[in-house]
Amino acid sequence: MFLLLATALFLPQSLQAQNKLNDAGDNIVGVYEAWQNKDHFKAKVVKLNDGTYRGQVIWAEVDKDQDGNKRLDKKNPNKKLRSLPLDQAVLFSGLKYDADKHEWNGTKVYDPQRGVRANMDAHFLNDGRLQIRGTFMAFSEKCMWKRISAQ
Repeated sequence: MFLLLATALFLPQSLQAQNKLNDAGDNIVGVYEAWQNKDHFKAKVVKLNDGTYRGQVIWAEVDKDQDGNKRLDKKNPNKKLRSLPLDQAVLFSGLKYDADKHEWNGTKVYDPQRGVRANMDAHFLNDGRLQIRGTFMAFSEKCMWKRISAQ
């Protein structure tokens, strides 16, 4: 009985914490650390003048190739961007906050490992991590981002 009561008392607080992070569009702005497969990187999310959000890599743990040269975004579908350093890749731009769904969506996320773009949505989990989900056709993949600073 005590466990049930304790769970009932703490559950609304954890849901409330999740809702607070998901209740305002600008809550997504900040610097995050993440791992996708073997890649460890940091990304910065900023608000653009049009009210949408952009996420860009600002650091990659492995930023050099086997020859010691800067890793480039060689798989980018946009050939003009293939000569840019991978640690500067724009992962998404034009992301919009959907107040009805309490999430961010409306754009595509770029996966530099595969060179593909997928429909994107994002929301904060109860533990404060940002869950980025990319969906391409019937397949989806999630990546968890941990905020390391607000900006």
